[in-house]
Amino acid sequence: MCKFLSWIELPNGELKYISDFELNTRDGQKLRKSLFPLFGSEIVGHGAIKTYFGLTNHAGRDCECANFSDPNNFPDKIVGKIKEGKFSKLGLNGLLLTDLAWEKYEKVAGLAWEEYRKVMGPAWEKYKKVAALAWEEYKKVTGPAWEKYKKVTGPAREEYKKVTDLAREKYKKNKLEIFWELFANPQNRPECWK
Repeated sequence: MCKFLSWIELPNGELKYISDFELNTRDGQKLRKSLFPLFGSEIVGHGAIKTYFGLTNHAGRDCECANFSDPNNFPDKIVGKIKEGKFSKLGLNGLLLTDLAWEKYEKVAGLAWEEYRKVMGPAWEKYKKVAALAWEEYKKVTGPAWEKYKKVTGPAREEYKKVTDLAREKYKKNKLEIFWELFANPQNRPECWK
């Protein structure tokens, strides 16, 4: 599993990576949908980059760096894109903000997390009730009860998954928007990222 931020360096020195621009294209949307359950982690990976750009597995050198303490850890082209906020739909790193800005981020992100839990909690409770009733039926009758259990809980499980997946994506989106909004102000950045 790759970490934020990954790129591929081709033999000619060209860099391939996924930024907000690529995610907003038709191919980027398709890639996003194909990776939906893993969106937060796999969309930044080398496999996604290779898929998007139609590269073979050995097309170039896989590179990644999660150490944002120094811009020199990244190629200049990527540093420029980071400073422009062009990875705002892909990930974040606390080293890109000052301590004060990070505290602001955590406060707002905490509120977004509470909103996520408000949606997830009732959906989970609803699912558990249906599953508990079906489980009791299952315990009374063996064999075909398992099929009945799956049939009864299936729609509730799908509804739970649908609700929580959407809430999770909204939370991730809000979290990223908050972070990159703070990062957009150079005053919120450590000196090395100004």
